[in-house]
Order: sequence, then structure tokens, then C-alpha cells
Amino acid sequence: MRSTIKPVLYEPGDAVMWTDTYISRQLLKIHLDPNIDAASRKPESIKKTLEFIYNFCEKPGMQIMDLGCGPGIYTKEIAKRGHHVTGMDFSENSIAYAKKQASINNQNIEYICQNYLKLDYVEKFDLITMIYADFGVLTPDERGRLLQNIFTALKPGGMFIFDVLNDKNIDAKFPDQQSWNVSERGFWRERPYLELVNGFHYQEDHVYLKQHTIIDQTESCVKYRFWTHYFNSTAIIAMLSDYGFENIDLYDNVLPESDIWNGDNVTFCKTNKPE
Repeated sequence: MRSTIKPVLYEPGDAVMWTDTYISRQLLKIHLDPNIDAASRKPESIKKTLEFIYNFCEKPGMQIMDLGCGPGIYTKEIAKRGHHVTGMDFSENSIAYAKKQASINNQNIEYICQNYLKLDYVEKFDLITMIYADFGVLTPDERGRLLQNIFTALKPGGMFIFDVLNDKNIDAKFPDQQSWNVSERGFWRERPYLELVNGFHYQEDHVYLKQHTIIDQTESCVKYRFWTHYFNSTAIIAMLSDYGFENIDLYDNVLPESDIWNGDNVTFCKTNKPE
């Protein structure tokens, strides 16, 4: 079956789950469930991430943007400290939820439903954040485009803070995967479907593909592909330097959990645009 064949590196899937009305509702539920860390980290890790960010909020009333903000888990907390916060995310459901919560809590947070690759501000922000290894889902071309746009959007001396999966415990992070299951109604469809899951490791490129092939009773066959990159410190420093960033600091063990998506398997990065 063709779904089990390793695709060409960065060959796109057939659909994007973030813009699917049904799937995005399921994603929002997962984001908001404190017992699941498939879309957002668990509460203790969120707390530790915020504490890490607060270390660099050096003055009151900073202009801060969170890229891939989802339903506003980080933005609402940062705004409580008196900063001017903007959140940007691709998911209409997540942004709608975030806006509603900001209104309920009387928080003046700007939320924008937009692909963050189209970021187009000029010297507006003191700090831009990108959390939960979101940076690693981008292709090299997309990362370059985003870094250039972030550099432009930051004020002179502004900071960019993000986290990535590092190159520790690779076999545990990305085990060989081949499985299937049948659901009457589940994450991918509200009607019966068959799900085939395949994992492919592109070791020379430090990238892993998890592919979900969904076949439903209408006989449609749709592939969702999720590319996940991991990085070593040398690659991170070289990449940021290429786009003009300086004062590049890397931090391991920011998060409390020792599982493969947290603890010392994640590296946090802080860097600055030159003054």
C-alpha cells in the first residue's frame, strides 16, 4: 500500500488539520485538557515555561507576541503582569476561544487568526515567543522566512524565546511506528474511519515524519503529515547567527517532566536583535 512507502522529504500531505472545522474542535478540547500534553503542555510545565519567560520581561508594559498562541494559555497569564500582549494562531476555533476568554476576564489582548509565516510587523515587539517546539514543525525554508520576519518585527534589542527538541534520546523520541485502528467516531472524523499510522526517520536531515492516513466510508483517503525537526546546539547558534541574531543562550532542563517531550529533551533558546 502506498501509504507505507517513505515519501520524499517535505512532500506535503493532502490536507491541513488546523483549518478543518471538525478536527480543530477536537484540537481545542485537547489544548484545554490539563491531563493531556498532546497539544499543550501539562500545568506544571506551563508554569515552568512562564517562569522562564518572566526572567526576561525586564520592564513593565512590554510589547509581547506569542506565535502559535492556540487558545491563549500563555498570553492570558503574561497579560496579567501588565504587558501588552498579541497572540497569533492559524486555528479559527482556538482564536475565537481566546478572544471570548479575554472578553470574559476583561483582558485587553489582541488575537489574530493568521499563519505566522505571514508575520509583517516592523520594530513593534520587545519580545516574541514560540512555545512547545512549534519552531521544529517548519521546513528549513519556512524557518528562514519566519526568522527574517521575527527579526524585522522586533525592536532593536528585542528578544526571541522559543524551544526545540534537541538531539538527545532520539530513538525514544522517534520510535519505529506502524499501526492501525478503526473508530466509529474519533479525533479525525465524526463518522467511521480507518487510521493508518507510519513513522519515517530522515536521520541526515534531523527530521522525523509521522503520517496519518485516514480512510472513511466515503472511500476518501487523506494523508496528514507532521514533520518534526530536532536540533543540536551548534545548528541552533549557526541558524540564528545567519539571520543577524546575537547573544544566543541555550537552556536545558527548564521543564520538570523527564518524558521525551520535556525535561532535558527540550532546549529553550533566548536571543536578541542587536541594539
